[in-house]
Amino acid sequence: MDIDFFWIGAGLAVFGYFIGDGLKNFKNPKGSPSGHPTLIKEKDLYIYLGLRPEEVKELLVKYPAAPKLVLKGTTYYPYEHFTQWLSSEDIYKNR
Repeated sequence: MDIDFFWIGAGLAVFGYFIGDGLKNFKNPKGSPSGHPTLIKEKDLYIYLGLRPEEVKELLVKYPAAPKLVLKGTTYYPYEHFTQWLSSEDIYKNR
C-alpha cells in the first residue's frame, strides 16, 4: 500500500513539473523561440530555404544586396530578415 502512494506522489510531482514548465511563458507567448536560428551560415542557407545549394548560390550571385552580415570572414544571413526580404517585392523591382 505504501508503494502505491509513492508512485501516485511521483506521478503528481512529474505532472506538476511539466505543467509549471508550460506556464513559464503564459503571459508572454512571443517569448518562446521560433525554432529557427537567428543567424545562418552561407553554406547552410540552402537547408532553411528548401533549395538546392546550386540554386542558393545563383540567388546570392544574382542579388548581392541580400541582407547579410560578415564577421571575421564568415558570411551570415539573419533568418527572419532574409525570409522577409525574399518574400517582399524588393527583389523584383530591379528586373
